[in-house]
Amino acid sequence: MNVSTDEQKIQELLSRGVEEVIHKEYLERRLRSGEQLRIKLGIDPTSPNIHLGRTVPLLKLRDFQNLGHKIVFIVGDFTGVIGDTSDKDSERPMLSEEAVEENKKTYFAQVAKILDIDEVEFRYNTEWLGPLTYKEIALHADAFSISDFIARDNIKRRLDAGKRVSLREVLYPLMQGYDSVAIRADVEIGGTDQRFNLLAGRVLQEKFGQEPQSILTNPLINGTDGRKMSSSWGNTITLAMESVDMYGKVMSMADSELITYFTICTRIPSTEISEMELALQNGANPRDIKMKLAHEIVRMYHGDEQATKAESAFIETFQKGHIPEDIPEIAAPYVENLIRHGIIPSKTELRRLLEAGGVREADTEFKLADFPQTVPEPLILKIGKRRFVKLLP
Repeated sequence: MNVSTDEQKIQELLSRGVEEVIHKEYLERRLRSGEQLRIKLGIDPTSPNIHLGRTVPLLKLRDFQNLGHKIVFIVGDFTGVIGDTSDKDSERPMLSEEAVEENKKTYFAQVAKILDIDEVEFRYNTEWLGPLTYKEIALHADAFSISDFIARDNIKRRLDAGKRVSLREVLYPLMQGYDSVAIRADVEIGGTDQRFNLLAGRVLQEKFGQEPQSILTNPLINGTDGRKMSSSWGNTITLAMESVDMYGKVMSMADSELITYFTICTRIPSTEISEMELALQNGANPRDIKMKLAHEIVRMYHGDEQATKAESAFIETFQKGHIPEDIPEIAAPYVENLIRHGIIPSKTELRRLLEAGGVREADTEFKLADFPQTVPEPLILKIGKRRFVKLLP
């Protein structure tokens, strides 16, 4: 694949949806040289579905791929079991290997919605982390001090509050850092909450005689409840969602998130986004611009036809009060299939909705206290404000 050195594209690459570039001048020189770089992203399969927050670095990978660089996508089947605590104020529990195996099954198909899958180098980090010995881990750990780890904001807060910090947690950055050594990364991409882990890659690469990787950090986006989008909080918009549900979820987010989502979750030209931002400042109805955003996000992951259908369904259902005609049909086991189809993110979120009276028969005000296990005939339910499903006998 030929590598593009188009200056405008390089500057867009290094600025749009980017919070910080570490080793920036060196990276710019390499991008202008025409050298093909190895661009690394690792995702732990802690949930079966990739959400929009995780598409931010994936879209940045596509920007690199469009310039002709090599994408190395690491599925953290080893690190996913251990658990990253970078964005947590409490200890993240270890996942079972079975849960990680189940979660990672659909990752490639979801990534293929964004990247040219045939040009991606997919790796599992069990390949190099699994065989490590205590001696080798000690060698990696020798590159860091305890103070390096406890100086991190979230770890310091937990220690100051008397909360437990396990030794397992402080080993995680060593593992992510060694991923960069194993695949000889030139650039690593990650969220701002990953900064310490990303820098650990530079430290270990230098220890192993490699050129330290450049780093691009991306901002984190808020979910539908205004908090950081996170699978564990159930406030996500996932790629596995049906088009109608995805459209409705985007429409439910805060108006204040519009320009951020346009900028880092889509690739609509920056000039158009600036025009929309100006229109909002001059009193344009945020709903109309949000509908453009919802249409674009559904189009990106489901295509033009589904985006148009989802918009029509939204207008019929929520502006005219109708039950949509084309709603997902779910067979038993209902709860498991609702999660698999991305209609609800987790059993915890369903329980919360039930407790809040957010699940009812669509054509009545009868609210469910428990989700049915079986139904004698097809039953249409409204889940939350914008989701409808038909349960099949």
